[in-house]
Parts: sequence; structure tokens; C-alpha cells
Amino acid sequence: MANKEVHMDRIEDCYGFLLGKAYQKVWQMEKAALSTYGVTPVQFILLHALWEKDGQKGVELGARLRLDGATITGVLDRLEKLELIERRSDPNDRRTNLIFLTPKGKELEKPLNQLTEEVNNAVISLFSEEEAKLLKNMLTKLGLS
Repeated sequence: MANKEVHMDRIEDCYGFLLGKAYQKVWQMEKAALSTYGVTPVQFILLHALWEKDGQKGVELGARLRLDGATITGVLDRLEKLELIERRSDPNDRRTNLIFLTPKGKELEKPLNQLTEEVNNAVISLFSEEEAKLLKNMLTKLGLS
């Protein structure tokens, strides 16, 4: 096994710095693409989770997307104001709301997915096919563990 010790001779040796710069680059690309529809990247990921399964609880969405309660509430408030989602009382637990897409929110699935696919393709075009698969695996391991 190789020595995994990292020495900080330069800021470019810092994984946090490198990941932060990569995040900024991709986030800005997504932000620019999605702004055409007035949606932010965080709003997009929440919409996408609802396109996958409509009628989820806010707590479920927060857990899946790894967003805290205050963040999820703010994103839901903004999506509701944009008339992309609506909150409905859970018939099994009136203390809880279920989150549903509106027709307007459903209509955005195809165009927003196309835009983010274009961003993803631009990102992976920087890598070989093998590197792109490895990058996805490493990011999944790091970000979703």
C-alpha cells in the first residue's frame, strides 16, 4: 500500500482547495444553464428528486439530498413561490406536509435535465471514459459516504 500522507507545500496540494475550485467551476456552469428558467442548482436537485418520486415529505427530501431542515424549508418556500411545487397535508399525519410538483414543475423536467446533461457532458469531456467513471466513483464515495 502506498504512503497516503499528504504534505502541504503548496495550496494546490490541499484536497479541500482543489475540490472547492472544481465545485465552483461546475456550480457556475450549472447556475448559468439553469438561470434561463429562473431555477438554481439547489432547486434543480430538489425538483429532480420529486421527478423521481412525487409526494415526498420534506424530511425525506432533506435526508436524500443531505440538506438540513432550514435549507430544505427555504428551498421549498422559493419553489412554492415560483409555483413549481405545492405542499399538501399528509392524510396519514396532519402534522406533516407532502411535497408535490405542480403542472408547471412537471413541465420543466425535460428542459432542465437536458441543460444539466449538457453541463455534465462538458465536465466529463475533460476526461477519458475511464477517468470519468473513476471520478464519479470517487466523488460518490467521498460525497455520499
